[in-house]
Order: sequence, then C-alpha cells, then structure tokens
Amino acid sequence: MKAKDLLSVADLSAAEVEKIIAQALKMKRGTTPQVLSGKILALVFEKPSLRTRVSFEVAVHQLGGYCFYLSPDEVGLGKREPVSDVARVLSRYVHGIIARTFSHEALQTLAKYSTVPVINALSDLEHPCQALADILTILENKGKLKGLNLAYVGDGNNVAHSLLLAASLTGINFRIASPPGYTVNDKILRTAKGFAAHSGSRIILTEEPEQAVRDADVVYTDVWTSMGQEAEAEKRRKAFAGYQVDVRLLSLASKDVIFMHPLPAHHGEEVAVGILDSPCSVVFDQAENRLHLQKALLAEMFAKAGRTR
Repeated sequence: MKAKDLLSVADLSAAEVEKIIAQALKMKRGTTPQVLSGKILALVFEKPSLRTRVSFEVAVHQLGGYCFYLSPDEVGLGKREPVSDVARVLSRYVHGIIARTFSHEALQTLAKYSTVPVINALSDLEHPCQALADILTILENKGKLKGLNLAYVGDGNNVAHSLLLAASLTGINFRIASPPGYTVNDKILRTAKGFAAHSGSRIILTEEPEQAVRDADVVYTDVWTSMGQEAEAEKRRKAFAGYQVDVRLLSLASKDVIFMHPLPAHHGEEVAVGILDSPCSVVFDQAENRLHLQKALLAEMFAKAGRTR
C-alpha cells in the first residue's frame, strides 16, 4: 500500500486488490488468523450505519481485536473539537481509526495528523470498502473479473467513484448512465482512465441507461439521494426519472446478469419493487462480503504496519 491509510481504492495496486480478495475468500471459508490480538480500534462515525458498523465490529472481534464506537455527538468532528486534535488524541489511545465522515477533507485531515492507520468507512467522495467487497462478490459469481461488463445506473456518487476505480484496476469494463449534472467526479475519472490504460478496462459514460445495460454481466445501482442530500430529494427524483432498474431494463443485459445494490435501497425508486428478491440479485451476498473483505483488509494493513515499524 502507498501509505499507512486506506482513504481511496486508488491507494491500492491491482496486485494488492487481488491479494486482499484472495485472502477474503480464504477467510470466508473459515480461516481467520488472530492478527489483531491486543489491538484496539476506534470507529468514528458521523453518519448512521448498519452494514458498515456491524461488519467492522464483527471483523475486528473475529481477528482477535477490540473496537469501540464513537457517535457524532461524542466526537463532533470539526465542531466540538478540531479534526486534527481528535486524530492526535486517538493516536495515543488506539491502534487504528475507522472513520465514516460527511466530508472527505475531514477524513484526509484525520489521516494527516494520525500516527495510526485510518480506514475510509465512507466519505462524500468514496466508499472503498464497499467497492472492494463488490469486486469480491463479482468474482465469486462470475469466476473472473477481466473483460466483464459492469453497468452502473444512477448517481455518480461515492459508491460509483470507488467502484469505477476498482473496476478499472481489475480489468472490468465500466459503463455508467447518469443524467446531466450527476456524473462522476473528473479527478476520479482521470485516475480510473490511467488504471484502465494498464488493465485494458473500457470506461463509457452515457446518459442512456439502455446503452449502459445492454449485454452487461453486472447491473448496479444505488440510491438517488444519499445521506446529507435530503434537501435535494425531490429535485433528484425528477432528474433520475427513467433511471430505475426494473425488469425491462434488466432484460437488456446478459441472460446470466447479476444485480447489485450496496443498500439501503429505496424500493420503487432507484430499483423496482421485487428486484432485490429476484433470482439475479446478489445484494445480500454483497452485504455479507463486507465482513470478509474488511477482515482481509485489516489483516493486510496491520501486517504492513508491523513491517514498517
């Protein structure tokens, strides 16, 4: 890894992604080394969470470590106390920080002033742990990564950013269909194109869901309104009309397509009612794989931390 922290999928090389996924598969089959024995991690969360909090807490415990949760009211990043001070104080108490923040800048400040590893458990720019677990899920279901066609329909948000980077690193062709004004970040796109030049991945941006989904091996969507964007909900519903993943849209994909969603889902909005329970859905496999991927990631990061001391 390029640094002590994981703030972005771009902090990993293609070989490291492959190694972490292989380790996650091994751990999923029942081999969980106690690599965090004697280690204490802090979960610093500004946003509510089900999958992220539970999967990280279980992962740390299964790896032999201990973790505790700090709510927004307890920490008040940048409000009750400067982010830099929080980082320096926690570094004196714990061996690692798992942070879920509204602002990616706050996450970067945590990492800058922390002397222990910081893991991005979601920011407004990226959600790397989700994307890596998604790549694991795709590999499990398809048996390969390189050359697959992944269609993402919806908002060019944090999940889309990390998934784009992960796909371009591993040779998956990435197509994203978003309405005008809601496509992916330019800097993320440039980084992904650099990865794609080496992996052979093809990246397509379009405003047409049908173009993205046609013959896709994987169809992926996420909520139209993320946490912190509630004031834009009605505006976004109008902008994304026509971008719902339903039976008609899925019929354009490959006959053995898998459907993915990071959850929570707004049934009847970005995804039609019933799709999550359809035979092509692997949504709950995705949710489970957050646990296995994060165990492998923690093992790799703390093994690295031990080697560099």
